[in-house]
Amino acid sequence: MEGWAWLQWPAFAASLAAAWLVASNQRARRNTGFWVFLVSNVLWIAWGWHAGAWALIALQIGLALLNLRGLRKTEDGT
Repeated sequence: MEGWAWLQWPAFAASLAAAWLVASNQRARRNTGFWVFLVSNVLWIAWGWHAGAWALIALQIGLALLNLRGLRKTEDGT
C-alpha cells in the first residue's frame, strides 16, 4: 500500500471496536468505546486529509463532537 493508504485499516478496526464497546451494558466499556471512537475520528481525518476526502473529514469532525458528548454523558453517569 502506498503512503497513507494503510491508515484506513486501523481506522476501520478502531471504528468497529468502538461501536462494539459503546453498545455494552457496562458504563466503563461504553466510556472506553467513546475514547476509541475519538481515536478512530483522528485516524480517519488523517487518512482523509491525505486522500483529499473533505466530506469524510467534515463527517469525522461532526462525529467527534457527538463522541465528546457521549463521553461526557457516560462519565457523568447520565
